[in-house]
Amino acid sequence: MIGFVFPGQGSQTLGMGKEILDKYPEYKKYLDIASDVIKLDLASIIYGDDEKKLTLTENAQPALLAISYIIYLYSIEKLNIVPEILAGHSLGEWTALVASEVISFEEGIKLVRLRGKYMSEACPPGKGTMGAVIGLDIEKIEKVLTNFGNVNIANHNSPEQVVISGEKEEVLKALKQLKENGAKKVVELNVSGPFHSKLIEDAKENMKKELENINFNSPKYKLIQNYTANIENDPIKIKENIINQITGTVKWVDSIKKMKELGVEKIYEVGPGKVLTGLIKRIDKSLKPQSILKV
Repeated sequence: MIGFVFPGQGSQTLGMGKEILDKYPEYKKYLDIASDVIKLDLASIIYGDDEKKLTLTENAQPALLAISYIIYLYSIEKLNIVPEILAGHSLGEWTALVASEVISFEEGIKLVRLRGKYMSEACPPGKGTMGAVIGLDIEKIEKVLTNFGNVNIANHNSPEQVVISGEKEEVLKALKQLKENGAKKVVELNVSGPFHSKLIEDAKENMKKELENINFNSPKYKLIQNYTANIENDPIKIKENIINQITGTVKWVDSIKKMKELGVEKIYEVGPGKVLTGLIKRIDKSLKPQSILKV
């Protein structure tokens, strides 16, 4: 069984997807469609020279979805590699929804642009932050975090890497305490906000309103969601999970373990970069993760 995984914010780079668009220019139409939907010239941002502009959350999210979706189409149409099961990391879960035809490409682009905007606006600059904890069991991290009411686990990325998120002062104190409790390394991340924490509850509520009148379909492929690390087929439940994911933990380790449990033998990272490939190797080397761009 083949699994596809779609990367999240942080995987965007200037010039991403160029190798495919140069070879198969017919896919450029998806960038045009995306640009029309959000009234923003995505191609000029992706293939320009202003990295800061691309990194802005409200730009990075539609840009990554568009390029990852083009790479997905290239995978199934040109390489004839078709998945049976999908998962995406944070923002990447929206690419999985589009690839699974739960929502249309146009809806996905519009919604992630809004998601990025709401996430940016939800917490005043400087109030929140995120930190990476390397080399400490998640159970020990959870125990330390019981001392910090405004900090939670944002991403369980690999057995060795956990990201925490929340109120800046508390995150910094928690990182110090986690180092004292045996973490090999702790580092504050260079991010624009405390994503996947209760500090961006407003973003969750705004997205809930946006999705009220959007019809979700049953997925074309098996779909594992971040919030539960389980397969979900019910469109109503899929919608609930994608909303809860904004302030909830990205259960990446459990999601990959679920793929393995369901019989996945090969995982392709479908998008720019190799971040997820690296994480999956740390979770389970037997899955032989590989970037689809390296096939």
